[in-house]
Amino acid sequence: MPKPTPAPKNNAIPSSERPLVEDIRLLGRILGDVIREQEGEAAYALIEQIRQLSVTFRRHADPVADKALNKLLKSLSSDQTVSVVRAFTYFSHLANLAEDRHHIRRRAVHERAGSIRAGSIDMTLKRLSSGGISPQAISQMLAHSFVSPVLTAHPTEVQRKSILDAERAIAQLLTARDDILAQAAANKVAHDALTPRELSQNEAQLRARVLQLWHTRLLRFTKLTVADEIENALSYYESTFLREIPKLYASLEQALGPHPVHSFLRMGQWIGGDRDGNPNVNAQTLSHALGRQADMALRHYLTEIHYLGGELSLSAMLVEFPPEMQALAQSSPDTNEHRKDEPYRRALIGVYARLAATLKDLSGGEAARHAVAPQNPYLTPEELLRDLRVIESSLIAQKAQALVGQRLQPLIRAVEVFGFHLATVDLRQSSDQHEAVLAELLAVARITSHYGQLDETAKRALLLGLLNDARPLRVMGHAYSAHVNSEISIFEAARQSRALFGTQAIRHYIISHTETVSDLLEVMLLQKEVGLMHGTLDAQASCDLIVVPLFETIEDLRNAATIMREYYALPGVLAMVQRGAPDQYGEQDIMLGYSDSNKDGGIFTSNWELYQAEIALVDMFDGINRSAQPSPIRLRMFHGRGGTVGRGGGPSFEAILAQPPGTVRGQIRLTEQGEVIGSKYANPEIGRRNLETLVAATLEATLLHPTQSAEPAYLQAAAELSLSSMAAYRKLVYETPGFTEYFFDATPIREIAELNIGSRPASRKATQKIEDLRAIPWGFSWGQCRLTLPGWFGFGAAVDAFLNPPGATAKLSKQRLALLQQMQKQWPFFSSLLSNMDMVMAKSDLALASRYAELVDDKRLRKKIFGAIELEWQRTTRALELITGDKQRLTHNAALQRSIRHRFPYIDPLHHLQVELVRRFRAGQTDARLKRGIHMSINGIAAGLRNTG
Repeated sequence: MPKPTPAPKNNAIPSSERPLVEDIRLLGRILGDVIREQEGEAAYALIEQIRQLSVTFRRHADPVADKALNKLLKSLSSDQTVSVVRAFTYFSHLANLAEDRHHIRRRAVHERAGSIRAGSIDMTLKRLSSGGISPQAISQMLAHSFVSPVLTAHPTEVQRKSILDAERAIAQLLTARDDILAQAAANKVAHDALTPRELSQNEAQLRARVLQLWHTRLLRFTKLTVADEIENALSYYESTFLREIPKLYASLEQALGPHPVHSFLRMGQWIGGDRDGNPNVNAQTLSHALGRQADMALRHYLTEIHYLGGELSLSAMLVEFPPEMQALAQSSPDTNEHRKDEPYRRALIGVYARLAATLKDLSGGEAARHAVAPQNPYLTPEELLRDLRVIESSLIAQKAQALVGQRLQPLIRAVEVFGFHLATVDLRQSSDQHEAVLAELLAVARITSHYGQLDETAKRALLLGLLNDARPLRVMGHAYSAHVNSEISIFEAARQSRALFGTQAIRHYIISHTETVSDLLEVMLLQKEVGLMHGTLDAQASCDLIVVPLFETIEDLRNAATIMREYYALPGVLAMVQRGAPDQYGEQDIMLGYSDSNKDGGIFTSNWELYQAEIALVDMFDGINRSAQPSPIRLRMFHGRGGTVGRGGGPSFEAILAQPPGTVRGQIRLTEQGEVIGSKYANPEIGRRNLETLVAATLEATLLHPTQSAEPAYLQAAAELSLSSMAAYRKLVYETPGFTEYFFDATPIREIAELNIGSRPASRKATQKIEDLRAIPWGFSWGQCRLTLPGWFGFGAAVDAFLNPPGATAKLSKQRLALLQQMQKQWPFFSSLLSNMDMVMAKSDLALASRYAELVDDKRLRKKIFGAIELEWQRTTRALELITGDKQRLTHNAALQRSIRHRFPYIDPLHHLQVELVRRFRAGQTDARLKRGIHMSINGIAAGLRNTG
C-alpha cells in the first residue's frame, strides 16, 4: 500500500504560526471538553485515541499506527462511528475558523509593517502608478468595466445556514480575543487583572457557541430545495456583500481622489434561474428568488435609513439647510412637532415610509418600524438615490462631510450596486430543451412537423424568417404540453420581473451545450414570443436579454469562434447587438465551461482549448469591431470555474493575470461554487479581500497588459502536450473496460447522489455513464477519495511523450526540457496551470485513495485501474519536479503548506471512517444513523479540503 509522505523532522513551530496553533488548540480543547461533558469520558477517550493514531501515521508514516487505526475503526459500532465522525467534522469546521482568523492576522501584520501584498488594491495601484497609469485613466477604465462574481448552487453544496450562523459567531469571538490580547500588549501593565478576566469571559462565550454547534443538526432531514439554496446564498449578502462591497468602493474612491468610481463591481446569481438539468427550477422559483433578493436589499436599506435618522439630528435652528433639502423634508408625511426643526430626520422618515411601501410591493414583507404608515413606494432605485443625494449635497454644503462617509455614502453605493434586485439572476437552460419547445410550437402552428430533423442550414433559414415576422407562433386556445408551458412561463416571468425589479434583475440567458448557430437563434425567437425581443430582426430589433452561448466540451470550444462568426454574419444580428437595449450597451457575453471540458479531455487539454478559444474569439470580435465603429461590440468572457482545480479553480488573481492577451479589457464574470463560497465569503473581512483580489487582477490585466502573445515554440509545445495528455486521460476514463464500475465503487459518488446534498440531480440522465454524469459530482467524488484525479491526470504522460519523442536523443530531450522550464518561468498560462497542479497534487494522498480502492470487489479491476492511476501520479510528480525544480509540493505557497500541516492529520480519520461506513452501507446496512454518518463524513472532508465543489 502507498505510504504517506512523512512530515519534516523539525517540528518547531515558527513564531508566525504560534497564534494559529494556539487558536486551534483552544478550539480543540473546548470541543473536547464539550464532548466529554455531553457524550461521556469513554467517547472522548475513543476520539482522542483515533486522533493520536492518525497524527502519528500522517507525520511519521508509522505502519504500526496505521494497522492499529484500521483495526480500531473497524471495531466501532454504528453509534460510535457517527459520534467520531461528528467530532472530527466539527473540528474541521473549527480549524477553518482559526485559519481564517490567522489569515486576517498575518495580513494585518504585513500591512502594519508597510508590506503590501500582490492581489491587494494598494499593490495594484502602486504598480499602475509605476507603469505611468494616472488615477484619471483608472477612473475612465472603470467607467466602462463590468466585473461580477456569480454565486451558483450545485449537487455537492453541503453547508446548512444554521451551521454557518454558529460559525460566524465563533469567528467574531476569535476576533474579539485577538483584540483583548492586542490591548493587553499595548498597555504593558505589570499586574494586569482585567485581561485574564476578559479572556475567561471570551472563552466562556466560545464554549457556549461550540456547545451550540455540537447540538446543532449538521444535516438536513429532507432533500435540499431551491428555496433552501436561495436562503443559503442570501446569508452571504447579509454577512458580507451588502457591507463589504461599499467598503471596497470607498478604498478606490480614496485612492483616486476627485475622479469618480463607476459601480462596475456587481453580484450575479444562478440560484432560482438555472434550469439546466434541474426540474425543480421554474417560473415560480425565479419569482421567489427575486422576491427574496429584493427583501434582503430593501431591509438593509431600511435598517441603514433608521440608523441614519438617529445620527442626523441637525437642527434648522443651528445650521442653514439648502432649499432642495427643505423641500425633501416638507414632502415627508412626518408631522411630529418634536422633529419640526430637524429636516434630515423628517426627510428620512419619509424615505423610510416610501421604502417600506416598496418592500410591501416587491416582496410582500413588512418593515420592522413605522413612525408613519408605509406610502408612496419608490418605483425605481434611481428615485431613492435622488433623495439620498439631496441629503448628501446638503451635508456637504453645511461642511458636514464627516457625517457622510460613515453611513450615508456606503448606503448610496449599496443602492447603486444592488438596486432593488440585489443581484442579477441569470437564466440557463440546455439547447435541446429549447429545440423541443420550438418543435412543438412549429408543429402546432403548421409551419413544420419535423423541426428536429432539419439540417443546420434549413433551421437557420426557418428561424431567421420567423425572427423577421411580426406575428407570434402560439395558437390561441391550444393546450400545449407541460414542458412548453413551463419553458415559456420562464420567459414571461423574466419579462414581468424586469418590469417589477428593474432591468438589472435579469440580463443574461445562457444556453448550455451550444453547438450550432441555431441554438442562439432559438432563444432569440423565444424572447420574441413573449415580448423580450422588440421589433423584428430586419427592422430595429432589440433583445432585453443578452443571448449567451456556453461552450463546454473540447469540440464546442474548438468551434466557438466559428459559431460566433457565423452568428454575427447573419442579417440583422450585428445591428441588433450594436443597437442594444438601454441596459445592454452593445455587449456579448460568452461563457466558457471548465468542468465539462475537463471531464471530456483532462486538465491540460481543457485549459489549452480554453486558452485557444479565448484568443480566437478575441481575434474574431476585434475583426468585427474594426468595421463596426463607432458602435463596437464589447466582448465579455464568463468563466464557469468551480472550486477544484479540475473545474477551473485555483487562485483567482493568478488565473485572471494568466488570461490570454486582450481577453479581459475590464470585463469578466466568473462563477463561485461549492465550499469555495463559504471559504471565500463567510468571513466578511476575508470576503472583502477576495473581492479586492478580483478587482485588482482585472485592473492589472486591463491596464498593465501582463500577458503578451506567446512564443510560437511555446504554442507548439502546448499543442503537443495537449494531444498526449488528452490521449492518456481518455484512454483511462473512456477506453479502459471497467473504469466506470471502478469509479462508482471506489468513490462515494453513489452515496453523494442518494443523500440530500443538493436540489439538482447528480446526473443529467438516469444512467451510470461518465458522459451523463455532471462534472461537479465527478470532481467532488475524486476529491472525497483524495485522488483529485481531474486536476492532474494525463500531464505526466504528456511530459514523458514530449521529452522522449520517437527517435529522440539525449540532447533533444534536454533541449525540450529546457523549453518547458523556460515556458514555466516566462508564460503565465503555463506557470499558472503548473502551480494549480502542484496545489492539487499536494492535496492528493495515494495511501488514503488505496483504502477507497478496496471498496472495489473485483480485485483484478482494482489492481489494474488503481495501478494505472498510481503510475500516472508518479509520472506527474516527476514531471513537475523536472520542470519547476521543486522537490516538494507547495514550495512557493507557504500559506497552503501551513494549512495542510495543521488540518490534514485530522481529516484522515474521516476518510478511514467514510470507507468503513460506505462498505457497510453497500453491504445492506441502510439504517438512518449510518446514512447520516456517511453524509457527515462527506461534510467534514469537504470542509477540511475547502475547494471541493
